[in-house]
Amino acid sequence: MKSASFSIQKKTSEYYKDILSDSLYHIFLFEGNGKIVIDFAEYDFNGKIVLFSSPFQNVQIISEQVINIETLNFHGDFYCIEFHKKEVACNGLLFNNIYLFPYFNLDKEVFDEISEYFSKIKKIDHKEDFSEAILQSYLQLILAISSKEKNKMIPDKDLIKDDFKELKSFQNLVELHFLSEKNLSFYADLLHVAPNTLSKKIKSRFNKTPSQIIQERVILESKKLIHLTRKSFKEIALELNFNDEFYFSKYFKKHTGVSPTQFRKEAGVSIVADLYK
Repeated sequence: MKSASFSIQKKTSEYYKDILSDSLYHIFLFEGNGKIVIDFAEYDFNGKIVLFSSPFQNVQIISEQVINIETLNFHGDFYCIEFHKKEVACNGLLFNNIYLFPYFNLDKEVFDEISEYFSKIKKIDHKEDFSEAILQSYLQLILAISSKEKNKMIPDKDLIKDDFKELKSFQNLVELHFLSEKNLSFYADLLHVAPNTLSKKIKSRFNKTPSQIIQERVILESKKLIHLTRKSFKEIALELNFNDEFYFSKYFKKHTGVSPTQFRKEAGVSIVADLYK
């Protein structure tokens, strides 16, 4: 196992004023207040925070006060979240969900529990026998605890009980049509609301514009096909309704900062790609 594929680092918020974007999954643990920017969507935070990011998401943590941030970093080759989704249900809950906040607050007990696992991980010698299995077990516990806590905060009824019933319908419509329809007016017409009204409601709820959500959904699907399959970029471009692989590559790089080729090279092809042949 390469130590670079799994590590914990401690840095201040000054370090994260610059955009972080790489091939790793990240779990950030910190306390304070300020602003989190994920793929240019902004969120205010205050308190004890755990934040999750996926490969080649653009992450910034900005605070007027200097705060200490511990970050657990792991590569998909070290721990495949798609393969372990039944155990910890983190994919789509903690990672890779464009509709959920990428961070949430923890109470002191849970924050301290996760922090203790971070401390235990730092004490493991990567060269010792069985170290990889122990590290994966600690990571799995952190993900399971975090999934449990986040799941408490987002019952399905939450989206339905508020004043913005169109939001759940908007999500469903995006899932159905994001490959072929990328204009807000299409969704507003189906929901029988004015585009401006729908846009304000979506921005209020998700901290993103409808166009950002649709773009993120296309990019998320792109990442899945690049990482979870061995399909060629030409096949992926066709499946995603792009005119050709060159336009797809340009679109992907514009929104991620890397080309599909670089993403596949650095993030790798998941073992999931070969499970169901």
